[in-house]
Amino acid sequence: MTISTRLGEIDTYRARAAECRAQADEATLQNVKDRCLRAEEAWTGMAQRLERHEKLKAVAAPSVEAVAE
Repeated sequence: MTISTRLGEIDTYRARAAECRAQADEATLQNVKDRCLRAEEAWTGMAQRLERHEKLKAVAAPSVEAVAE
């Protein structure tokens, strides 16, 4: 996957988190609200982990290239 694809994934994860938050705000049943908030937390966590991974990969890439030469 390319970096732009990964950034698209991050945007998708954030969009899903926002959708879950909106659903939680609209929910009238507490168990539905809780489920939506848990889903929002999961999507947000996936976006954060992928962002962190991409940053670490960008930092490590020059050193990996130097070793390969």
